[in-house]
Amino acid sequence: MELGLILISFCESFRESRKLEKIKTTNIMTESAAEIKFPENLFAGKTAIITGSSRGVGRATALRLAEAGANVVINYLNREDAANETVELCTRKGVGAIAVQGDVSNWLEARNIAEKALEEFGRIDLLVCNAGVWEGAPIEDMSEETWNKVINTNLKSAWAMTKACVPAMKKQDCGAIVLVSSTAGQRGEANYTNYAASKGGQISFTKGLATELSPKIRVNAVAPGWIETAMVRPVFKDEAYKRSVIESIPLKRMATTDDIALSICFLLSPWSQHITGEIININGGAVLCG
Repeated sequence: MELGLILISFCESFRESRKLEKIKTTNIMTESAAEIKFPENLFAGKTAIITGSSRGVGRATALRLAEAGANVVINYLNREDAANETVELCTRKGVGAIAVQGDVSNWLEARNIAEKALEEFGRIDLLVCNAGVWEGAPIEDMSEETWNKVINTNLKSAWAMTKACVPAMKKQDCGAIVLVSSTAGQRGEANYTNYAASKGGQISFTKGLATELSPKIRVNAVAPGWIETAMVRPVFKDEAYKRSVIESIPLKRMATTDDIALSICFLLSPWSQHITGEIININGGAVLCG
């Protein structure tokens, strides 16, 4: 009888701990990395350029690439201190890293970033087009400036950086490009039609490039949903709204920046050597696209 009571008590305690764990999972927003470690030689000898990598997904991706042996070029627009900090974190992992300022939607500045990479490391193997902004308005209120800023930053930058890097990438045995798109590019987004258009454009750009640059260079994209970043935290000051968003996600949490970085690195790596032209959904099951 005592054993039965002990088992009942244990089961109740376990259920309570799982409830607490769920509460913690759904309320804590963090950009911490998962307890997963890449092989140190996965990208050994490779050079990667990551646009918009002073923070968020870009920084997380740079750190993962450095962990796996790649030399990294950290691109930033305004946050020099944050970019230099990312460089420092990468060099601690035993690789080369430099920060290069530049507006990647400007062709000349994009070309300069590629040239700096070649001057420092002699090659370009991997490109992550991550730079982006999320600004919108109802269509009748959206200014031309807002439309152009989002389209240029998110979509034109992918064209400019790809154009700048592909000639050098073609000199290598193989290369890989990953664009950071969004579920908004798959399903649209009310009041952010400029953002949805830019992300949808990235998806079509990915598919066109995948065919054009085969077989030497593979091109894929990731399409995240909500991500736990500083950019979205103001939206979730409303706790009720944050809970409603999390409850709408089957996995019951938002992606971390490292969740996105892990998938990006998979697509850049030999682990995905027969995948090109694909859009990998990273949204916890919130948007199910074929």
